[in-house]
Amino acid sequence: MSEKIVQAQLSEKEQEELLKKYDAESRTRQLTGVAAGIVFFILIAFSLFQVYTGAFGQFTAYIQRTVHLGFALTLIFFLFPARRKTKKDRVPWYDYILILVSIVVCGYWPVFYEGLVQQVGGISQAQMIIGSLAILLVLEATRRAVGLPIIIIASLFSVYALFGPYMPGMLAHRGLSLEQFVHAMFFTTEGILGTPLQVSSTYIFLFLLFGAFLVQTGVGNYFNDLAVSLAGRRVGGPAKVAIFSSALNGTISGSSVANTVTTGSYTIPMMKKLGYRPNFAGAVEAASSTGGQIMPPIMGAAAFLMIEFAGVGYWEIAKAAIIPAILYFSGIWIMTHFEAKRLGLLGLPKDQIPKKSVVFKKIYLLLPIVAIVWLLFQGFSIERTALYGIAITIIVSLFGKDTNLFLDGKKVSLRKFVLALTSGARTALGVAAATACAGIIVGVVTKTGLGLKLGNSLVSLAASIASSTDAQLILTLVFTMITSIILGMGSPTTANYIITSTIALPAIVALNAELEVAIPILAAHLFVFYFGIVADITPPVALAAFAATGISGGEPIRTGANAAKLAIAAFIVPYMFVLQPQLLMIDSTALEIGRALLTAMLGMIAVGAAMIGYWYREINWFIRIISLISGLLLIYPEGNSDLVGFGIFVILIAYQFIVNRSVHSDKSHQQAEA
Repeated sequence: MSEKIVQAQLSEKEQEELLKKYDAESRTRQLTGVAAGIVFFILIAFSLFQVYTGAFGQFTAYIQRTVHLGFALTLIFFLFPARRKTKKDRVPWYDYILILVSIVVCGYWPVFYEGLVQQVGGISQAQMIIGSLAILLVLEATRRAVGLPIIIIASLFSVYALFGPYMPGMLAHRGLSLEQFVHAMFFTTEGILGTPLQVSSTYIFLFLLFGAFLVQTGVGNYFNDLAVSLAGRRVGGPAKVAIFSSALNGTISGSSVANTVTTGSYTIPMMKKLGYRPNFAGAVEAASSTGGQIMPPIMGAAAFLMIEFAGVGYWEIAKAAIIPAILYFSGIWIMTHFEAKRLGLLGLPKDQIPKKSVVFKKIYLLLPIVAIVWLLFQGFSIERTALYGIAITIIVSLFGKDTNLFLDGKKVSLRKFVLALTSGARTALGVAAATACAGIIVGVVTKTGLGLKLGNSLVSLAASIASSTDAQLILTLVFTMITSIILGMGSPTTANYIITSTIALPAIVALNAELEVAIPILAAHLFVFYFGIVADITPPVALAAFAATGISGGEPIRTGANAAKLAIAAFIVPYMFVLQPQLLMIDSTALEIGRALLTAMLGMIAVGAAMIGYWYREINWFIRIISLISGLLLIYPEGNSDLVGFGIFVILIAYQFIVNRSVHSDKSHQQAEA
């Protein structure tokens, strides 16, 4: 990367401060001495445990999950302070107590496993205490590592489970006693030790570890250099660099906020220097980084949860997400292009662009990601694929001195290798806590049938407003969208998907009984997932956009509004693929998929022009409306709508060509007269 770009970049300390402000998972203690040494060895042990079980087979469900949870809780109470303002260089006495209690509670299952699995009936008083402590520990650890939103939801759901008979109307249920609640939450696989934690203790951890190894080889920086070399010279170059690099980094990042800060630390200053307004520059990075969570192959680790929740194979999920992801990033690319044309912004100077010959010499750094996709396509298990990905990353790193995991400068060293093990484990802490806490929500929904009740209530609300089935479908989708955005505010990707799929998804499922053609279950899952994700750029709680303003110096709400505008595809495409699943490549031929992609891309051009107010030239409000209609018709993958939309599209282009020609002719005539 050029020297000038590096100088414009935020320092590591500045990035760290910004992450701590907007990302709960980054607010950790900076320990020294004995405590730091203990944490270091626990992090290493955590990673080695996960690698061992991934390679040689998992322990039984209860042992695998409680050991995973035990590691996570212990490390969270070591690393995450109870309050922001407390000293960050030491562990207070009460956290040592919580650490010991976490070890005892999570060690209960491995120690007494034989007796617990053979136990029939209720739980003993000692087990009641252990289970209650487990719930409280999970809630507190999640509050520290993830934030309040998911805690509030889990707490409300717990109250609902215990006080069911006192709930109004259709929300009323038989209720659970405190003993039944504790038993379900910690002594079955329906609560804390449920499917979310199972996925965290297997697939997700290994892929997070894979991402950590990629980072240590310098893949993140390589993505940036590759993006600058390919897109830097184009119109509005820095904005396109941000889109490109954020999409690539999104394959290894599990956080919209973290992606925004790391890639935005150099893309946002570049955009501002070129002439983009602070609010727009921050919005480009926030929207692009958020899109990284819907980008195959990893999709912020939510793809692995979707395997369990939707009951479909990984490759089906990744394949279905391809076209929506292309449309998402294409939409941002198109709008930044039109904005740059409107402002008259050019690309980066040649001296700030890395030489392509130098950049492409390191193309081998992409081999691990290519290998991951190929292995999953070949049908390898997810755990095995992640382990092979880590092994390939280690081998690939040996090709260059600056990427070698076993070199520190010119000296042979294990520093980077060990750092990958520790950073992978650190990254997994928030996910483990969030999935354990989300297990409480899932458990309550399972025990009380709340999901179905909420789903039926949304469908009933839609039916009370509209009589036709089509109108009810649209209204139900709108209500589900609003619910998903609200539930997704402030939650990390994995927890986000668990919550939205548990609470918002049942509305779409409930509506299927009224439809002639049922909505595919995968389309329903992706619908709530998309809207849960865009909560990160949707005001008033747009954490990715707010983090971007910390770099751009813009206004948070305006940056969020701009980001939501740039991410318009995320608000349109989910409706389209629910109504017409061709966009997800479900039950479609290659010809149908190709046509759907082509017309949708043309549609995004028209929608982008409508959003920015510029095409070949400035366009007035009437043309913008017509352009938006044309775009929506083209994106909707149906023959008649495509024909009408394409006809309007051609007319709009012809109109602008004629107007532009007329304007140029008048200017030439005026110059000749002068």
